Amino acid sequence: MTATTQPVQTEESPDVDSPQSKEARLANYLRERADAGDMYFKSKFIAEEVGLSAKEIGALIVKLQDSIDDLSIERWSYTGATTWRVERTA
Repeated sequence: MTATTQPVQTEESPDVDSPQSKEARLANYLRERADAGDMYFKSKFIAEEVGLSAKEIGALIVKLQDSIDDLSIERWSYTGATTWRVERTA
């Protein structure tokens, strides 16, 4: 019989796929892009740049709408996929 062990998470090897790190990665991406002015995007077009799937971005963006004070995130339109508008507020 063989035993399988789970890798131990340490401070040196954080879980890069945790929901918090995905949320932070998306928030940082949006902040960087919004520094130049209003930003409009569809999840499927930024997915590769952010390293997340369009579905993950769609779920996270809704959470970020209420949890980030320095960005204004609003659903702008829907034509084939939701277009989001992001701007800096601070």
